[in-house]
Amino acid sequence: MLATTSTNGVREQQHRPHVHIEARLSQNSTMRADSIKQALLSYLDSNVASLESETTLEGWQSVPLLRQHLDLVRVGECAVPSSIVSLQYAQPQIYVYQPAPADSMEEFSANNGEEGEEEVVAASVLELPSRTLEGVWQSLIYGDDIKLRLLNYIATTLRFSDANVDLNIVAWNRVVLLHGPPGTGKTTLCRALAQKLAIRLSERYTHGKLVEINSHSLFSKWFSESGKLVQRLFSMVTEMVEDEDGFVVILIDEVESLTASRSASMGGSEPSDALRVVNALLTQLDKLKHRKNVLVMTTSNISEAIDNAFIDRADIKAFVGLPPPQAVYWILQSCLTELMRVGMIQQLELVDWRTAASLRSEAALGRTEQSPNKLSSLKLWELSCLCEGTSGRTLRRLPILAHARYLSSSAGPQTSCEAWIDAMRTATIDSQNDLSRVTKGGNI
Repeated sequence: MLATTSTNGVREQQHRPHVHIEARLSQNSTMRADSIKQALLSYLDSNVASLESETTLEGWQSVPLLRQHLDLVRVGECAVPSSIVSLQYAQPQIYVYQPAPADSMEEFSANNGEEGEEEVVAASVLELPSRTLEGVWQSLIYGDDIKLRLLNYIATTLRFSDANVDLNIVAWNRVVLLHGPPGTGKTTLCRALAQKLAIRLSERYTHGKLVEINSHSLFSKWFSESGKLVQRLFSMVTEMVEDEDGFVVILIDEVESLTASRSASMGGSEPSDALRVVNALLTQLDKLKHRKNVLVMTTSNISEAIDNAFIDRADIKAFVGLPPPQAVYWILQSCLTELMRVGMIQQLELVDWRTAASLRSEAALGRTEQSPNKLSSLKLWELSCLCEGTSGRTLRRLPILAHARYLSSSAGPQTSCEAWIDAMRTATIDSQNDLSRVTKGGNI
């Protein structure tokens, strides 16, 4: 499996791009990760010539050790132009992990614990990797390479930290800001990235934690208390980060609640509580940037309301927009594929976006072959164009709306894919008409 050279007769491994493979241990397995990794490498070396990126790997079940201790093997990304990766030119990088139970979540209060003091749930802490986040990364589809950019950013910060690069000369803050309209998956992407990092860094860190901060709870009804609540919360976060065997991802959703522009706050006769909150948060972020095992993820629907000092601290400021037609197609295709898996739609192989788009040109020339898969793929392409400008949250709701309105009395295991797409199209037009009535102030 290793590429070699013949210089001085010594076999040397050449640098090859990694193809990332994630192997999930079954819940009751106690097998060592290195034993599983070696067995999986041996299987790949003997049985697999190439891998398809972003797919589930099959065939490893033929190895008794793997069959006994694994319940999923998934192929991730690879830095090659094609989705088919030859193992002659790429090196498998295997990550073995065991997710924590689904109920491994705690809630933290930012109060002092004094008698009679109002209880404020300031954050929830989820052990990573978590079963509740399995498969979320794969379900997120964007028109650009934002997921790969985020992974590369983390890899770069770790490499710079390991090299002991002086932060006073080359600076980074370990802060990411995702902004854009509602329903584009910003918060879900943050959670999925935390899960992905806990898996990818499993050899470096024994465990991970996702700390989700409840921004709205940190505003106290008592004047000047909110800044103190922020300090108390981050003191607890600092205790977690001091455990260098764990990787901590801090998620601040709707960060504009904590980082409202201070120029607006200064418009009054004295600094507001919001001003104290911003100052407290910025101070805590500056303290955390020296830690290797922490990442701060933030999201915002109204980034123009955020204080400039916070925006300046974000290493990555990524806009997450509404999905373009090709991403809409991928999302709807994944919904239909899932319904096929559970038996609600007849099995049918839908073509990819580019092939579906070419079918439109062929149809205009009267050359479209009337096979069920091509006909359904063409209809799905047309539906994707109709849904341009629709949020991912709304798109994933479309199948249930289509079923409730048009298929509930007739749909069964034999319902065709074409019938489902027609129902989804009608549901889309109805939803667009309903939205138009709302914006015009009419009755729904």
